[in-house]
Amino acid sequence: MKIALLGAGHIGQTIARLLHATGDYQVTVIDKNAKYLAVLAAEGIATAEVDTAHHGALAAQLRGKDAVVNALPYHLAITAATLARECGCHYFDLTEDVAATKAIKELAQGSKTAFMPQCGLAPGFIGIVAHHLAKQFDEVRDVQMRVGALPAFPTNKLKYNLTWSVDGLINEYCHPCEAIHGGEFISALPLEGLEHFSLDGVEYEAFNTSGGLGTLCETWSGKVKNLDYKTVRYPGHRDLMKFLLEDLGLAADQEKLKDIMRKSMPATMQDVVLVFVTVSGMKNGTLLQEVFARKIFAERDAKSPLSAIQITTAAGICAAVDLFREGKLPQQGFIRQEEVQLPEFLANRFGKAYQQSRQVESIG
Repeated sequence: MKIALLGAGHIGQTIARLLHATGDYQVTVIDKNAKYLAVLAAEGIATAEVDTAHHGALAAQLRGKDAVVNALPYHLAITAATLARECGCHYFDLTEDVAATKAIKELAQGSKTAFMPQCGLAPGFIGIVAHHLAKQFDEVRDVQMRVGALPAFPTNKLKYNLTWSVDGLINEYCHPCEAIHGGEFISALPLEGLEHFSLDGVEYEAFNTSGGLGTLCETWSGKVKNLDYKTVRYPGHRDLMKFLLEDLGLAADQEKLKDIMRKSMPATMQDVVLVFVTVSGMKNGTLLQEVFARKIFAERDAKSPLSAIQITTAAGICAAVDLFREGKLPQQGFIRQEEVQLPEFLANRFGKAYQQSRQVESIG
């Protein structure tokens, strides 16, 4: 299968190595950063130095490929998906942006190729888990999804280090959040809905952020009482982000905030990804709750270390592409994450990254 992989950054390089190593994919990594591409080229992975904002040059690279795997920033998702359709390619991405996903869904209408956005961790794997648990109930009452990509050793006041895209981070902190409350669709404010919980003796907080639900609100509309998604952080993070975004007015100048964070907040490869899903409802006349909880840790191999967010995000999209190639997903039109069967995902060679991680608790 010929793959055009857009983006040679933190996550893109991991995706390229995973797909290339199987021998089942002919991967060409496309980016404008020659330095990043050179690293992959030295490993025998095909590359093409192209300005991804130049539509003509990018389209020339996509023609003849079977699929586009997009690991570029979220604001380029619609452009990439549009070119994929024009070039007759299947399309997969990692976007958490709600508006981009809606636009891609429209592009997929009547298409002979497949469009599957939101293939990462959240949205992505978290939706697959929630749907799997919920469909086991006769009547679903509450679905709660909590995900955090956290530094293993927080030292600053925000108790946070950069573990993934700053663009995506700020985007999810600033846009309305879809949810179902009392059986009705609602649009909740980001950074609200603060709650606290503990797991394995560690204290956490969770609050509303945008995009993590994917298409679950639409899928479960009229069939669930309450459904929501919240991002997990260490206690105190939410209040400081509200101060920056609201009190200092940086929500209106997001580029300045991103610049500040990139210059003052170090990245880390020593992180942990927390996945926590609870579903309650009626089953065989009894009110029950099912829980899925995992912690995925960074791999500290000296030769090729991987952060937990690299592992989980790359595994999500690679598993989606792999299941598609095997004919286990629809072959055209818009594909929702919840169309992926959780057992098939966890049995997949890439999805096993979630299966083989240390398990906190898994029920159901």
